Amino acid sequence: MLSQYHELARAYDDCLLLFQVGDFYEAFCEAAETIARLLEITLTSRSDSTGTYAMAGIPIDNAESYIDTLLDAGYRVAIADQVEDPDAVSGVVERAVTRIVTPGMVTETELLAGDANNFVACLVRKDGTYGLAILDVSTGEFVATGLSSWSLLEDELARFDPAELITDTPELVDDLEYAVSRYPPAFDPDYARGRVAAYFGDPQTMLAHPAEVHACGALLAYAEYTRGGRPAADATAAEAVADATQDPEAPPQLAYITQLQRYDPREYMLLDAVAARSLELFERRGVRGAEDATLESVVDETVTAMGSRRLTDWLRRPLRDPVRISHRHDAVEGLLDAVSARETIQEALEDVYDIERLAARIARGRADARDLRSLATTLAAIPTLKETLEALDDDALDTVAADLDPLTDVRTMIEEAIRSDPPQELTEGGVLKDGYDETLDRLRETERSGKAWIEELEASERERTGIDSLKVGSNDVHGYYIEVTDANLDRVPEDYQRRQTLKNAERYVTPELKDRETEIVRAEQRADEREYELFCDLRSTIAEEVRRLQTLADVVARLDALAGLATTAATREYVRPELLDTDGTAPRIDIEAGRHPIVEARQDAFVPNGTTLEPGRRLAVITGPNMSGKSTYMRQVALIVILAQAGSFVPASAAKLTPLERVFTRVGANDDIAGGRSTFMIEMLELAEILRAADDRSLVLLDEVGRGTSTADGLAIARAITEYVHDRLGALTLFATHHHDLTATADRLAEAYNLHFAATQDGQTVEFSHEITPGAAEASYGVEVASKAGLPSTVVERARTLLNEADDTPPTAVPDGPDPAIAQRLRDLDIASMTPLEALNELAALQERLDR
Repeated sequence: MLSQYHELARAYDDCLLLFQVGDFYEAFCEAAETIARLLEITLTSRSDSTGTYAMAGIPIDNAESYIDTLLDAGYRVAIADQVEDPDAVSGVVERAVTRIVTPGMVTETELLAGDANNFVACLVRKDGTYGLAILDVSTGEFVATGLSSWSLLEDELARFDPAELITDTPELVDDLEYAVSRYPPAFDPDYARGRVAAYFGDPQTMLAHPAEVHACGALLAYAEYTRGGRPAADATAAEAVADATQDPEAPPQLAYITQLQRYDPREYMLLDAVAARSLELFERRGVRGAEDATLESVVDETVTAMGSRRLTDWLRRPLRDPVRISHRHDAVEGLLDAVSARETIQEALEDVYDIERLAARIARGRADARDLRSLATTLAAIPTLKETLEALDDDALDTVAADLDPLTDVRTMIEEAIRSDPPQELTEGGVLKDGYDETLDRLRETERSGKAWIEELEASERERTGIDSLKVGSNDVHGYYIEVTDANLDRVPEDYQRRQTLKNAERYVTPELKDRETEIVRAEQRADEREYELFCDLRSTIAEEVRRLQTLADVVARLDALAGLATTAATREYVRPELLDTDGTAPRIDIEAGRHPIVEARQDAFVPNGTTLEPGRRLAVITGPNMSGKSTYMRQVALIVILAQAGSFVPASAAKLTPLERVFTRVGANDDIAGGRSTFMIEMLELAEILRAADDRSLVLLDEVGRGTSTADGLAIARAITEYVHDRLGALTLFATHHHDLTATADRLAEAYNLHFAATQDGQTVEFSHEITPGAAEASYGVEVASKAGLPSTVVERARTLLNEADDTPPTAVPDGPDPAIAQRLRDLDIASMTPLEALNELAALQERLDR
């Protein structure tokens, strides 16, 4: 057995191997020590003729919780199961690795993080193109794209946030925070191409570039490998490739992966990781106890797991095509207006289970009887959904109704076969209904009649023997028996045969009881075997309909997401945004009484504010005190745009907007101590990316740019960026600043204007109205804000004194003219050809020369 263990451990040397021994998964030697330490379980030892070795094990019935701990510790886990019946084998039972559990290849419910997608990504670089494939192995969702630059690749990875990334060039992703895995056989070009062909046919009909084909095929190969279908890369990469790629077009092993969708990132608004984090789309930053205060959590009124995942995808990838956006708005509006129908739909959806994951488990042969009953319950809800939608007679919802396939044949098969409340174990009987199979019925009747005879045996034997305390019972070791106490042994009949001696009693059998026991056990065993065989046949038959199940899951997910958005609009008083023409016209955003969806949801009252960004007024410089609402205001504009393009109604009294291509944010302070990058450096890097990539179809949010350096430097950088965005980019821009001198720049620029959040001061008390008004703020009220925050009064008073002294200090005289050398240097600069970062560096150098 140890030889078998070590052979598998060598073959899967990138994993911790869990090796089935009876009802436990065991690890030996160094692996046992690692597992015992990580799982905090007992480390034992075992000895044989070769010596003593360490040993640690976990119960198979509770293995998933332990595996989860190993995954969290950064390990991959190979599961080696017994693939032979121990009772039918003389000698060592054969074992094989049946699955490899990695962060991105989790399918077990206990290991999945709730209802969210769990993606694994594959990256291939070929002929200057990055091929990217994304798979959720728990649902079968599979998408791919090709990207022309590294920055675009990073943005797409940020969208999907995969739990694991595989690539043949891991050095490419050293700086990315993903769990990176390798499996060299997957990246053999012919093998990868063959896997795509085996699953989907000719790759050229669905994928645009060889890099995409290579990435998709490699990901399929890796998925098969982790399900125990392909050997690991052990001795050499060449040997592994030769072994694993001998039949590149072998039949698919993961039959539930039935669809591959190639998408173009340009179809969707681009939200990079910085924007997603700063806008708190999916993750709350820096506030304990408020993890649910994200855009996703606020607008998610879906009922099913599938609907929740679909809504997440819509928020992750807002649309750019006004026709597709309007179609979603039409459907939301139809469900919003039909209150009774929407309530009926959502009540019906409460009975719908996760069809995507059910279908995947069925296709993998992992579904139990309760899974099939859950599927039947789900299918029973579909006619209600279909009838309710058809009764609405709404054009936008008619296609949803038409695509709802109730799969009546599948539901009938399950309801005719599976008992209403079946046991979880499939091999212990009680799964199938009486009348489903004649052979099974006969075996069950034999078992029942035998047990009925035994139930009557106690009374008949008491009467025959006159022993009133006589008992008939059974146990797993000795089977059925007749128990007689020692005081009555003299009345035991001659046909009783001693089976077991107890402290105060004897247990016996009779020839007839032995015959009945044999009959019962044989019938019970054959019934269990027959029932398991019939169940597997039923499950396989349903697995043939996996494509129909996945299509139904897609439609139900879409309906649930739309109904959820309609409910959000109704309960939170959102309005339908009007989409403006995108053909040849400059983009516009016009919001009346807009609200921040997240902040509004957590406060009793919220002060709404309008926004206008349009040709002639493309750049707004926003001033005002801290805590007055500048950051909230800017974020709410971006969130309203994202919601609108995702297909949602928006928090406002009215909204008109042109679908945008990108949203950029430079909001909030961060630093990277471990990476040696200061807050200011990170700010400059993010700004450089914005100035490189933004254009007139972008929304740009800039908050306190330049605050990480000196006041003079910060103002210079802020002014230079304002001018660059205005003159060169043409983006719709909101720029919040404490540099009040920047308002003069806004007055000077043709398409810029000033806004401010007003405050009123009564003595030393300042009050914020949180209303935005035209013009520049008169003061920052920083000392007053510090006082409200609870700074010691002596500190506050000292600050006021210093501030008054500074106000009384006459300005320093400024030379009449510029330094001739600096003036000449400015004339010589080729501004048109400089990058934003080069311009900032040159500006800093000139300032340094002035300060000398």
